[in-house]
Amino acid sequence: MRPDVLNPYFASITELAGIGPKLARPFNRLLDRPDGARVLDLLLHLPSSAIDRRARPTIAEALPDTVVTLEVTVDQHRPTPRGSRAPYRVHVHDETGDLTLAFFNADRGRMERLLPVGEVRWVSGTITLYDGMRQMTHPDRVVDAAGLAKLPPVEPLYPLVEGLGHGHVRRAVDAALTIARELPEWQDRLPAGSPGFRAALQAVHHPAVPEAAGPDGAAWRRLAYDELLAGQLALALVRSRAVRSTGRSSVGDGRIAARIEAALPFTLTGSQREALAAIRADLASENRMLRLLQGDVGSGKTVVALLAAASVVEAGRQAALMAPTEILARQHLKTIAPIAAAAGLRVALLTGREKGRVREELLAGLRNGEVDLVVGTHALFQEGVAFGDLALAIVDEQHRFGVHQRLALAAKGEAVDVLVMTATPIPRTLVLTYFGDMDSSELREKPAGRKPITTATISSERLHEVVERLGHALREGRRAYWICPLVDESESSDLAAAEARFADLRQHFGSRVGLVHGKMKGAEKDAAMAAFASGETRLLVATTVVEVGVDVPEASIMVIEHAERFGLAQLHQLRGRVGRGEEASTCLLVYRPPLGPIAEQRLRALRESEDGFFLAEQDLKLRGEGDVLGTRQSGFPGFRVARLERHGDLLEAARADAKAVVQEDPDLLGPRGRALRLLLHLFERDVAVKLLDAG
Repeated sequence: MRPDVLNPYFASITELAGIGPKLARPFNRLLDRPDGARVLDLLLHLPSSAIDRRARPTIAEALPDTVVTLEVTVDQHRPTPRGSRAPYRVHVHDETGDLTLAFFNADRGRMERLLPVGEVRWVSGTITLYDGMRQMTHPDRVVDAAGLAKLPPVEPLYPLVEGLGHGHVRRAVDAALTIARELPEWQDRLPAGSPGFRAALQAVHHPAVPEAAGPDGAAWRRLAYDELLAGQLALALVRSRAVRSTGRSSVGDGRIAARIEAALPFTLTGSQREALAAIRADLASENRMLRLLQGDVGSGKTVVALLAAASVVEAGRQAALMAPTEILARQHLKTIAPIAAAAGLRVALLTGREKGRVREELLAGLRNGEVDLVVGTHALFQEGVAFGDLALAIVDEQHRFGVHQRLALAAKGEAVDVLVMTATPIPRTLVLTYFGDMDSSELREKPAGRKPITTATISSERLHEVVERLGHALREGRRAYWICPLVDESESSDLAAAEARFADLRQHFGSRVGLVHGKMKGAEKDAAMAAFASGETRLLVATTVVEVGVDVPEASIMVIEHAERFGLAQLHQLRGRVGRGEEASTCLLVYRPPLGPIAEQRLRALRESEDGFFLAEQDLKLRGEGDVLGTRQSGFPGFRVARLERHGDLLEAARADAKAVVQEDPDLLGPRGRALRLLLHLFERDVAVKLLDAG
């Protein structure tokens, strides 16, 4: 149950003065709460910038192109002549000079009420020079002495949606602040003089200086630390509960692993051996394993996963490897099957496509322990799938699954050890943020023999040259991918569609061109991939369905159309589909000019580096955390206040703080612990509170 002290924060915004059902609708859109925004949502909707209205010079002292607030006397109205596009002008003065106020499409009656001739008014806005005369076009504010008393010297500006102005948001925030209650302090590591939670909200929404309304201001940083601490504390509590629930030791004798290594066409890299040693130590421990294995493109995660599975199979138990797509699951099986067969490891595939008798036999094999390692999709954690003794759950491309799906697979056995893998290197701040409940291993080396890839950019205006050069390459027997962002044209997009591009390239190269995309049936995808792998087709037009896991060593050319529309990590993944064989490989990034500054930086970074970990950090700087991890689609909670590119330095401190709290007060029952429970509710990490209360 949520503590009563928080009820005002979770009250509907319709309980605030001035917000009825009509105004609530755009607020719900603005705050991304279709079911109804709460007071807390409003308070955590922080300013995007602020206008400094503190400068109050005379007209003569006012500098052009600056925001000023002037005390003036109204002299004369000059309405717009009929049929003219000229502005409505109001002439005003003070003891030092004259000023013209200009308004376009103005109503005369309203202007005369706003600026009565002979009266003193305060006008606030940007001064400009027009024909050598000082002018203020559309003043932001026109107020009398009473209005001036209410005019904030520094005025926050907010992100808006249609139907809302800054005034609506400011008035609503002020109403929210009046009902927000003081809360017990949950921080004990902040610098002296740092504001409390409510005082920090007050300071950000009523900044004394423009900087106080920004992410680097003391109040915003306080709130960011609160949010980061809530996330780290929730992860630490989940971790402590998971580890505290006793694991089961799985110690292999190495016989299957030795046969697997002997069957490999390469020797393991140093980082593969290091990761394996850590995983085997986790498996042998009485505590449950929760480990993240990050590897750059082609660094050999699948082999590490196979050797980890071998350890539990040697101990008489089972392993499961879950992939987000059927193509990736089948690719894993293709990689694993010959090596597993040589090592005597019994492997099976379970996706939504296995039906009838085949499926029944497979499920029976899982139940009675005849299957050592099962590779599959979401089908693995569906009802009706039972294991004889599942010891290890391996989740590939973790960011494409929600946490609940990971837990659903782990629930298929007793005290299951969990290894999650990603081929998209994740910046350290995001590892701590989203995987802080896990230990982490990295594979930074490429297996020997992987060739560098030449990466170049080319304008879509020269697309005919790309097709021409591709024709030469295909005649020489080479194979290529051509990646398009969408399956078919839509009214809202002018992106080149895979089907249209396929039809176009077929006119040039005939039946040597194949097509694969996410809307095809499984059997059709398999047939298209098999034709490309065998060389029957030599140019494969595809959507990003080939982003991970597809392994055709003979493919040495990658063309990515509309490269400016992809994220940096995704471009790096796609490029990693080539450079796997003997031939020198090329990646062509085709872009539509003109390039925006961020797209230009992204493509330059890709040209200059093949280091996925470096590119992941660049991607974070250019796009922000939600887009990098795909958290907006994956079920991960995004941040509302914290900006990792600005507040990443607070993350390590928040993690250390959370660790210390869990060690000192694991059930959050002390004075600070009880206050921290409020924090978890405020930032909607209250699943951790439920975990505590459930014991």
